[in-house]
Amino acid sequence: MSIVAACYYNEGKRIRDVALDEHVQWDKSRSDFCWIALHDPTAEELHAIQTTYQLHPVAIDNAMHPLCPPKLEVYNDELYVVAQTAELVGDTIRYGKMAIFTGHNHLITVRHGHAGELGTLRKQLEASPALLGKGVDYVLHAILHRIVDQYLPIFEMIEDDVLAMERRSLGDFLGREDVARIFALRCELTHFQRTLGAMAELVRKLVRGHFPCISADVRPYFNDVADHVDRVQTMVNGLLQVLSSVFEFSSLLEAQRMGRTTRQLAAWAAVLAVPAAIAGIYGMNFTHMPGLNATYGFFVVIGLMATSCLILFLRFKKAKWL
Repeated sequence: MSIVAACYYNEGKRIRDVALDEHVQWDKSRSDFCWIALHDPTAEELHAIQTTYQLHPVAIDNAMHPLCPPKLEVYNDELYVVAQTAELVGDTIRYGKMAIFTGHNHLITVRHGHAGELGTLRKQLEASPALLGKGVDYVLHAILHRIVDQYLPIFEMIEDDVLAMERRSLGDFLGREDVARIFALRCELTHFQRTLGAMAELVRKLVRGHFPCISADVRPYFNDVADHVDRVQTMVNGLLQVLSSVFEFSSLLEAQRMGRTTRQLAAWAAVLAVPAAIAGIYGMNFTHMPGLNATYGFFVVIGLMATSCLILFLRFKKAKWL
């Protein structure tokens, strides 16, 4: 069902449910408002709330689209906010959209996609009438705060994977799958970084600007949301640097291992080159060659080969090539 909840509140207490096309008589206090939550609503439902609450058609048209970047718009006395929700599915961050219409006596949320723990927010606020009685601007703050709080577990899960990959890269080569996963995570985090940047800009506007429906008493609460966004942004930037470092460090280790292997192969090739050269010379079929008729010629040549190999081996061992 697309209507998650539609309730009328007064002085922080839930009075009754309301219909989408019901015109509620307000007492004009800040604590007197309707809070309606919709999930993937139909065009008819959006048209009903547009007519009832005199919502701007441009905002309604935007709310019908499942995805769009975070933004803040003002239409007459109406504040229209779009925030992006997010969840981690495997190695992919899946995004959702929360469109929020905020008037003096109503707050309407239109959600597309993942909502996470947003479903419990209404119950928590209803359990605190003093907070809920602050009005729709406080509810807007609480929704944005909950959305931003859900970003942190995404970062923590990706961080655990990246740190495990970093530890694994110290002892072994990164395979093709590991490298592909690093680039996939980097792409996801870069997209996530852009989302956080847009969310940070949105919240900063709410903190600094003067908007309808946002009272001076509630505006400082958005500072806390801004601090949370900045915190997650800083951690994501750090994690992107760690990902780059993992790849660069793994490449450096691989180059060092290849260099060490190359030096070892070159050293053994040099050691074996001397007996190969001597054997090659005496393997030529010439009649007159020195030492061919000597009694101990064979043993002398073998001794010369062994001595040369031993000297080269010790020199390369001292130079740490072997």
